[in-house]
Parts: sequence; structure tokens; C-alpha cells
Amino acid sequence: MNKKVKILVVGSFVMDTISSTEIFPESGQTVLGYQYTTAPGGKGANQAMEAALLGAEVTMVGKVGTDAFGDRMIESLQSAGVNTDFVGRQPDVSSGIGNVILTTKNGVLQNNRIIVIPGANMKITPEDVAFLKEAVGEYDMVMLQLEIPMEINELVAKYAYDKGVPVMLNPAPIAPLSEDFMSHITYLSPNETEAAALLNCFIREEGQVMTEEAIKGIKEAMRKKNLQKLLLTLGDAGAMTIDGENVVFKPAVPNIKAVDPTAAGDSFVAAFCVAKGSGLNDGDAMAFANMIAAVTVSKMGAQPSLSSLKVAKEFHKAAGRDVSIIEKVEELQK
Repeated sequence: MNKKVKILVVGSFVMDTISSTEIFPESGQTVLGYQYTTAPGGKGANQAMEAALLGAEVTMVGKVGTDAFGDRMIESLQSAGVNTDFVGRQPDVSSGIGNVILTTKNGVLQNNRIIVIPGANMKITPEDVAFLKEAVGEYDMVMLQLEIPMEINELVAKYAYDKGVPVMLNPAPIAPLSEDFMSHITYLSPNETEAAALLNCFIREEGQVMTEEAIKGIKEAMRKKNLQKLLLTLGDAGAMTIDGENVVFKPAVPNIKAVDPTAAGDSFVAAFCVAKGSGLNDGDAMAFANMIAAVTVSKMGAQPSLSSLKVAKEFHKAAGRDVSIIEKVEELQK
């Protein structure tokens, strides 16, 4: 293929404020934490940055406030090579904020809790994206999430569908999706909790393998929803795609010490899109995405934890892992 993949991301900017503690406070309780940091994030911006770091030509469409956080988030994307010409500034609200609390036990991550204040993200209007009705045809893939108005996601998905451009929707935070919207999505990429709610079907018992009966139920739910393809993430169990009767499963990378899961899903989805745009099949794209996401969970923060092809290759080589799938993506981009 040997070309740079062109990806359009329409989505959110969120400045993460991250607190780490060993005890999550109960109602009315105050506890001492041991670390605090801020890091640019937002599902849209994270995915745009990761795709750019992995070699794609990325354009980001979204909105931030006129505050210092907005400045910092735009600069962060620009530093990764993302085109931010279509990022607007909204003077009457703050940039999006994400309050992240990480709980640990004996230094090992136990859980994360996140509150997102959307701010300027919810001020994107149909007029802001009207230019995409024609311009969307210039891209190989469109990536969407649900931290911006649903109306905007539906419009952009329709524009892309009409131009024959594949659409990846990461449905988080979870919200109901109309059948019309679903029909314009090429890949829906939920985690198993989101998939169970959106498709109204059973996925698996916690900690257990997925059964053939569960997969049959998912396929039937997809047909009812007019959903083309499902990219289902299963945490440390791995990921799978379901496309008609074709089911492909790829296990997660083993022996990864999880430090912070923030943005791991974003890096996975972005890596999958870059791999697909480069010409890989679903199985190889998932294997590649698993390796990129493994780097993300091993570091703190959202965008600070995202990696380039070079960084990911060095990370896995140091652990003695096969990096041929990363080298394959590198070769396809030359």
C-alpha cells in the first residue's frame, strides 16, 4: 500500500486532573492521596494524537474554551503533528475537564473513576461541521466518540457514509444510538459493558471465556440493530471482531504491569484504525492495537502515555516480545 493513512477525528478535548490514592473516599470522608498531575486528554484528542504518533495524517475537528487548558490541549496535538485548523474556541464556557481518581493497593492499580465536565465540547454546532459534507471524502477513515453532541456524530457519520468512507464509533460514554446512526457506522468499538447495554445482549460472565451461545446472541443483536461490524474489547482478555458470521479473537499482550488504564481504549481504537487504513486485516489490526494499548496502560496519564511506532517497538523488544506486526505497519507506511 505504502501511503500515509488519512484519518479525520471529530470529537472531544478534555484536560485530565489525576489524583492517586489507596482509599477511595466514602460520602463525607476525606482521605490523603499521594500523587496529583494534569494531562491533556479527551477521547477524540487522545485518538487523534495516537493515530498521528503511529504515522497517520490526522485532522481534528472539535472545540475548546479560550482558557489556558484550551491552549495547552491544542498545542499538545500540534506537537504530535495533528492538523488543528478546524478546532474552534468557545469564549462562554471552559474547556472540557476530566476529574480522574486512581485507586491502588500495595502500588498496584485497582480501579479508576472519572467525572467528565464537557464544557466547550458540547458547543459544536452543525454549522461547524458543514464543510465536512464534501471534505470528508478526502479521508480513509473517520473516528467518532460520544463526548460531543449526538447530533454532530450523526451528521458526520451520514456525511462519511454518503462518501463511502468507513466510520469507527467508540461509544463512550455510553448513550442510546438510533438505528439510523447505527446503519452509518462501519465499526462499533465498545467494551463488553457498553456492548451489553447497546445491543441488549449477554456478553460473558466476569473472568470467564465467551461462549458460542453468547456469540450467537451478539450476532443476532447486531442484525436487529443493522450493525455492520463489532470491534469488542475484553480488557485483559483481549479483543474480538464480529463481521457477519466471521469472528476473530486476539488475546491481550501478557505480563503487562498496569499503572493507569486511562486512554488505553483510545490508543487501541486509534491503532486499529491506522492498521486497517494501512491494509491489515482485522486479526492483524487487533494484534497491533493490543501491543500499542499495552504501552499505554504501563504509563500514567492520557496523552503522555501514548506511543509512536518506535517507542512501542522498543518497549516490546525490551520484554522479549515479537514485534513483527509493528514492523509490518512501519513497512506499509514507507
